[in-house]
Amino acid sequence: MKLVRRSSGGPVEPEETAPRGKKPVVLYIMILFIAAFLLMAWSFASHQRSNTEALGKLQSSVTAMQGVQDRVVGLQEELDAAQARIDDLERSVSLREMELEAGKRQYTALARLYSLERFYRQENLENCRKIIDSMEAEDLVTCLSDSLPLSEYELDSTVSPRERYQQLKEAVEAHEAEAAEEAP
Repeated sequence: MKLVRRSSGGPVEPEETAPRGKKPVVLYIMILFIAAFLLMAWSFASHQRSNTEALGKLQSSVTAMQGVQDRVVGLQEELDAAQARIDDLERSVSLREMELEAGKRQYTALARLYSLERFYRQENLENCRKIIDSMEAEDLVTCLSDSLPLSEYELDSTVSPRERYQQLKEAVEAHEAEAAEEAP
């Protein structure tokens, strides 16, 4: 520090000039702070822009996922409706199969009743007994209707098929009993 003397003869005061070496350092530090601030602002803006882009992509991805999820829900509802329809159709098919089986059994019972009546008229008691035994073994008697036939083409129009079976069975058993009495 230099001491400067005043011409008036007063006390000696230090010179107020700043040292030359400190001024450039302060300026250099200020430039560095400004550069750091500008870099931070640029970094913040860059991150903000990339975050906005990522958020936009994420939003479009969420929208797409919602669309896919809505489609999946719609397809699931269609699948449930189709499955319910399939179940209804399977029940209907099962019912039709049972009706078909019942119809086949009824047809078999009526065909055997017809054969029984034919063999009875021919007085073939051995075949009559075979038919009666097979009808009872297969439980076809229950398939014979208790009501009168619906058309004139069915067996006897005044007697139901079940009644006719009982009549023929009793007649066959009566003939077998007569034959058994005559045999000894």
